Amino acid sequence: MNEKHSVSSYFAKALLYQFSGRSVETARLLEQAGFAERSLDELPERVAATNFAALWLAVVKELDDEFFGLDSHGMPLGSFALICRGLIQVPTVEKALKQSLDYFKLFLRDIECEVQARGKRRVVVMRCTSKDEHLRAIVIETFMVLIVGLMCWLAGRRMPISRVQFEHSLPGHGDEHLLWGAYVEFDANITEIELDPECLKLPVIQDRQSLYTFLRNAPQSVFIRFRNREGYSARIHQRLKSCGYDHWPTLEQLAAEFAINLSSLRRALEREGFTYQQIKDEMRRSIAFERLRTTSMSIAEIAQEAGFREPSAFHRAFKQWTGESPGAFRRRR
Repeated sequence: MNEKHSVSSYFAKALLYQFSGRSVETARLLEQAGFAERSLDELPERVAATNFAALWLAVVKELDDEFFGLDSHGMPLGSFALICRGLIQVPTVEKALKQSLDYFKLFLRDIECEVQARGKRRVVVMRCTSKDEHLRAIVIETFMVLIVGLMCWLAGRRMPISRVQFEHSLPGHGDEHLLWGAYVEFDANITEIELDPECLKLPVIQDRQSLYTFLRNAPQSVFIRFRNREGYSARIHQRLKSCGYDHWPTLEQLAAEFAINLSSLRRALEREGFTYQQIKDEMRRSIAFERLRTTSMSIAEIAQEAGFREPSAFHRAFKQWTGESPGAFRRRR
């Protein structure tokens, strides 16, 4: 299966959460969506995007709820289209983000969310009030993907995620870093996601004509746009992971490796929402977070591995990324 056109089965199972213990109905919905499998336990780690989209639509029709029965009030059919029609009238992505949360609050009763300004940073804080701990995790991750995927579409490009943390434990669907980026934390005190502030300044570029196409392909439009595991940015991530910082290639060298001219590679990255410098910066953050979490390496050693000549420069950068020092971050782990 081409992973570019697939979705984690975690989200397929989330769609069918309200059918837990109802094997006959689950099997019927899976069959309607074109799955060969007839139970959730049989699903592979990733499922085809076309089957996922068909399952999405089948569940929505079955429940008359565009949030799949995950909220005590839910979203009647047509709610998502109504929200989108309002958002294409908003001038910037940041305003659309705030407006979208207000719109969703009209329908969903179990999700509390707001955008907080912390200096130049913009953080979306979320809380699910359901008493079901497992359901809370599903609701939060599904809603977060929905919001970020919607912002990606409004901007016409991928929205880089600076940082995300969840109150719930690691779900184990295997896509944590691919979905949420380098700095993802579970078992945190609060659930929040920080988006790139520069990207939030981007204009909303969609109109009624593009909205029609988006809604017609809504499941793929949201979940597939959210992460492209086969794009040039993903290939570059893998290439940089294969060698130390001192041996990272230039963009010109990468273009030669990929058999593409330099300007075409730059344009491809731009369409995916990246520059090469942003990818390198994300990799350096990833190295730092991973080493602080999982090793006893000194701060100076981690700084050097992440490409900082002086530990003091690493301290300044880390505090800018997270709002705390490397030592404070490590002590919380």
